[in-house]
Amino acid sequence: MLFAIVDIETTGSYASANGITEIAIAIHDGTKVIDYYESLVNPRVPIPFFIQRLTGIDDDMVAGAPAFHEIAPVVYELLQDKIFVAHNVNFDYSFVKHHLKAAGFELETKKLCTVRLARKVLPGMASYSLGKLTTYLGINHGQAHRAGGDTLATADLFTLIVAKDTAQVIESMLKGKSKESYLPPHLSVDELDKLPSSPGVYYFHNSNGKIIYVGKAKNLYKRVKSHFSNNKTTRQKQDFIRETHRISYKPWATELMAEIMESAEIRRIWPMFNRSQKGYLPQFALIAYVDQQGFTRFAIEKNRAGRKPVYTFNTVGEGRRRLREMADEFGLCIKLCNMNADYDLAAECTCKEHAAPDEYNIRAAKALEGLKKRLPTFAFVDKGMDDNEHSCILVLEGAVFGLGYLENEKAELKDLEALKNAMDPIKDNDFIRNLIFRYAAEQPEKCILI
Repeated sequence: MLFAIVDIETTGSYASANGITEIAIAIHDGTKVIDYYESLVNPRVPIPFFIQRLTGIDDDMVAGAPAFHEIAPVVYELLQDKIFVAHNVNFDYSFVKHHLKAAGFELETKKLCTVRLARKVLPGMASYSLGKLTTYLGINHGQAHRAGGDTLATADLFTLIVAKDTAQVIESMLKGKSKESYLPPHLSVDELDKLPSSPGVYYFHNSNGKIIYVGKAKNLYKRVKSHFSNNKTTRQKQDFIRETHRISYKPWATELMAEIMESAEIRRIWPMFNRSQKGYLPQFALIAYVDQQGFTRFAIEKNRAGRKPVYTFNTVGEGRRRLREMADEFGLCIKLCNMNADYDLAAECTCKEHAAPDEYNIRAAKALEGLKKRLPTFAFVDKGMDDNEHSCILVLEGAVFGLGYLENEKAELKDLEALKNAMDPIKDNDFIRNLIFRYAAEQPEKCILI
């Protein structure tokens, strides 16, 4: 079994939009280095100044160096049929695989991460960065932040790890699709294996314990595992892998409860890697305003950020139906509701002739009160965490109040105050409101009006 110990220098942190400036490969037989390759690489793009300062590699140094596609055949020949080894292997592997593919070579090898290996074989170190490890262990590091110096230091570290691997950690990591090969270097396999195969909300934390991502799952174990089972070369994915240090989770009885809590938690915490829902807006809004004559007017319009709508809807038809109901029940002017297209245009409206603004606005205010009263109050009851309870999502006047579990379903559903006390309140938002209404429409047998 041969190992290819690799280190690269790059123009940035993710492969899909950055180039390689230097590569070094040490072929290792498990006890020593038996072959070595090193080359500067012209990335064909300017090297950012801060990277020049870090690595010492500038544009002039790589001007006469080969482009990666020119050395790709040599690199591929050295790497194929070897175990790819690197300190934080997913970073180096993602770059090399991406640029080899662009040059027409498909790299598929097993991987080993010397960060993860060192944590298991050399426990108790204060830090597992390459610089700190080599200092602690007395390994000659040569030129740090250069491909050659880092590769040879990693090779010496790997030699030490192999010698001390009495528990056969390397063999275990190479069996099948080992989780050790694709998990972030700081994330313990034990944390992943402790996750249940049931619904819930999961949290990824950085090195300081700060939550950087919130997600929901029907199966916590499978969903969390899927985050890392591919090695995408995008900036977001590589930053995500680098920042993730720990997982925590909270189980919920149903996928719906998990989805509601995911939305509530995202809006409570605003984690850095959650993109969805941060800009979520329902499509249409019922708005109220006073015109120049002093009449309160209503309209269904596209929803916009910063607007404070009376109510929101996912479709314009849904909004118009609700406004038409208000107009019919409270005698509102169809023109002042901006609904002329929904009625016979020849129909006469005499509101302005027979009602002063103050008088008409009383009807408009009653219509708004009536809208709130017409919004449903119900409990969405489903299976609980075990056979002795039921889960419950409580909706009061169209807004999600909270969710929780009922031990005595029939008794608690008869007493609204007792039911509210049994719920964990959450902050309602448009996303979870529309979510529960969709589930309620699809599964009306689970809805109990209160």
